[in-house]
Amino acid sequence: MAKRTESRKCVAPKATLEVNGATLRRAVNWAVDARIFAHLRFHGNTSWRALDLVVLAVVWVWSGHARLTGAFTEAHRWSTRVLGRAAVDSFQGLLKALVRWTTPLLPLLVEQLHRLMEEHGGRHWRVGRWLALAVDGSRVSVARTRDNEKAFCAPNYGKGKTAKYRKKNSQGQRASRKRPEKMQPVKPQIWVTLLWHLGLQMPWSWRSGPSYASERDHWREMIARQSFPENTLFCGDAGFVGYDVWKAVGDAGHAFLVRVGANVKLLRGLGYVREHAGVVYCWPNRAARAQLPPLVLRLLRVRVGRCVMHLLTNVLDARHLTAQDAAQLYQLRWGVELQFRTIKQTFGRRKLRSRSPERALVELDWSLLGLWLIQLFAVREQVEIGEVPEHCSVALAIQVIRDTVQHYSERPERAFREQLRSATKDRYQRTKPKQGRYRPKYKDRPKAGSPAIRVATAGHKALLQRYLKTVA
Repeated sequence: MAKRTESRKCVAPKATLEVNGATLRRAVNWAVDARIFAHLRFHGNTSWRALDLVVLAVVWVWSGHARLTGAFTEAHRWSTRVLGRAAVDSFQGLLKALVRWTTPLLPLLVEQLHRLMEEHGGRHWRVGRWLALAVDGSRVSVARTRDNEKAFCAPNYGKGKTAKYRKKNSQGQRASRKRPEKMQPVKPQIWVTLLWHLGLQMPWSWRSGPSYASERDHWREMIARQSFPENTLFCGDAGFVGYDVWKAVGDAGHAFLVRVGANVKLLRGLGYVREHAGVVYCWPNRAARAQLPPLVLRLLRVRVGRCVMHLLTNVLDARHLTAQDAAQLYQLRWGVELQFRTIKQTFGRRKLRSRSPERALVELDWSLLGLWLIQLFAVREQVEIGEVPEHCSVALAIQVIRDTVQHYSERPERAFREQLRSATKDRYQRTKPKQGRYRPKYKDRPKAGSPAIRVATAGHKALLQRYLKTVA
């Protein structure tokens, strides 16, 4: 009797999940290329490599530990177990190295992340024809030490005319109290001015300074020192106004879209260019007397939600920037406000924990870079499956990264990339507003108002003729 032969099917082996340490190491190696540090020259006694220091610093700021030393212990353990080495073996060594090398390392990392954003951003790299960047500023608190107060607090706080006027008016109120309150010194804070990519919903670059720093000066500094792609458009709120900053943007070859209110004075009918509907001029008296050119701008009146606002731009051709495009860009600009909330609340950087100014600035820089990397990891995976960056949940992405760091030796139930792809916001339709019922209803809600537009006088036209003679 012939033996019965059974045909065996070839079954493909199941894909095994890598341990968390290997998946995260691969993601970091993708984002940080060691070749970008090849030209740096270190001291002969330096025992660490630039890549190892960057990885250790990034994992350090990713930690959710309440203490900086505890976060370092977690990062050092991850580095030694996963990479087989650590750049430094002490918390003090890490901070000393970062204080020394953050300035040369950070621009290289920012440029690298820009390349990855363009490569993997797809259609979200630009909004229409524009590479749109929102600009905004906020303050981050630091530890109240004497050094931090000296470095970040305003030296003449409480000595201005407004402060003296308020103090004078409140003397009667203070006299009526039984126990007058002892005034506390102002807490030290760092002012951060952030450029934020509207399409990919993540940071682009930033500048930091003391609490009394000017966000407009930070913006001008970034425009002067950084290079931006062609057709870059900056989108700002009502605080980023003024002849000097608008002229700096135009002279650098970039565009801007800024909300304006009653604090802005404009001219029309000057006759400097062929005028059409919406064309206005920004030419303050000091600029006219200094024989500086008038800025030719276009004023748009748009509706964003239930609010009617005025937007000013130096893009004069309506075909390149329509009113609908301007409204869409300004509506996307609100994401930079949410980014600050993510930095402070979700990522836990409402108050930095370093006790010296140099280390506080380093902690802030690497915290922003670490959060940027998390957002880039998540958006990259979600764009590949057709998701929109606006739907990315940064809170869930942060939790994925922290779980992966803490459980580096375990195999996850789902792949690392799959976890990042599912880190999205909820999609259900709300029937009620999210605003809490305990929030007070303010009677005096601030309004920007409308810009003051007046017809150019004979004096303006005389100054224009004098200016034209100087450039002829």
